[in-house]
Amino acid sequence: KLAEEMKTAFNDKFLNREKGCYDNGSQTSSVLPLYFGLVPEDMHKRVFEHLVNKITVETKGHIGTGLIGGQFLNRVLADNGRSDLAYTIAAQEDYPSWGYMISQGATTIWELWNGNTADPAMNSGNHVMLVGDLVIWLFEDLAGICPDSEQPGFKHIIMRPQPVGDLTFVKASYLSPYGMIRSHWQKKDKAFDWQITIPANTTATVYLPTTKPDQVTESDTPIADAEGVEFIRREGDHAIYKVGSGSYRFESK
Repeated sequence: KLAEEMKTAFNDKFLNREKGCYDNGSQTSSVLPLYFGLVPEDMHKRVFEHLVNKITVETKGHIGTGLIGGQFLNRVLADNGRSDLAYTIAAQEDYPSWGYMISQGATTIWELWNGNTADPAMNSGNHVMLVGDLVIWLFEDLAGICPDSEQPGFKHIIMRPQPVGDLTFVKASYLSPYGMIRSHWQKKDKAFDWQITIPANTTATVYLPTTKPDQVTESDTPIADAEGVEFIRREGDHAIYKVGSGSYRFESK
């Protein structure tokens, strides 16, 4: 009850329904309400569109948050179907961006986006706070290794990669309490080739990108005949399966 009262008070104070944004309309003022579920359902689309417009028009595909908004920016974009925009931000090489830090010789994350020109008295050259949720996004969205909040600790794993941009492959692994989880996908000849490893004593829900589910294979076997693979449903451009522990190689088109 208290949470609902706070949500109502927050929206009464800061939500501008006419403009479709919160308070001063900054990127962070959109990111936080979206991530924490504070945006009324009838305003969700407009607030997210406002965020996208701020990124694409005002900051021209660059990050426009500080450390607070940066903690959730990429996941908000990915959760709302714009992993492509998250990738655009992550791949920038001019100011402000993580790539800009690299181009200026940085080997660690700066405290400020302009760490090479800011006052040294209040500017660390080794400060993880501006990394935000970039690493989380790399593992959970690009590689697709994601925990299930209903079964914490990776007892059940959600495997859902989001191929974006000009990336031709992603390879990642994560050492969970049950063992190593692996995801290695690559695009070749209009096909999506995906190798995964699910550790012992766990299960996974696998979201396989495909527009032709009848042509999906696992280890060169038609998916309908693949051992240990159970079809669950179609969802948009994904075929969803349940698998147990083991190594699998899916191929789709």
